[in-house]
Amino acid sequence: MPQLEGVLETALYVDDKPRSVAFFRDVMGMTIVRDEDRLTAFDAGGQSILLVFARQASLDGEDTPGGHIPGHDGAGPLHMAFKVAAGDYEAWRDHLRSAAVPELSEVTWPTGGRSFYFNDPDGHVLEIATPGLWPSY
Repeated sequence: MPQLEGVLETALYVDDKPRSVAFFRDVMGMTIVRDEDRLTAFDAGGQSILLVFARQASLDGEDTPGGHIPGHDGAGPLHMAFKVAAGDYEAWRDHLRSAAVPELSEVTWPTGGRSFYFNDPDGHVLEIATPGLWPSY
């Protein structure tokens, strides 16, 4: 069987795209790599892309010169985690607290990793995670 190399992109669906773009750009420090009416793509650490879609803007799919992208959408609070170095964990937690980002919880995992959970402006559950959370990280 061929091997996977990782997750290339993750999508979140938002009600107020400009507000969410500002959050991921200004609070999370992510760089925009593509910006359109229906989506904004962010560099999520050099190895993956975060796609922020305006909710219901991609239901019909999209025809491109290279082919058709099938329709998709999502509802409710989704989840994603950002990898950080163990030494940067406290700085991230302090940064998010100082930006008045709603804090949900912290977890110290039996395998040694730590996680800090918080909400984005649309209520998605985001996580800052250190190595030791999963066997592959």
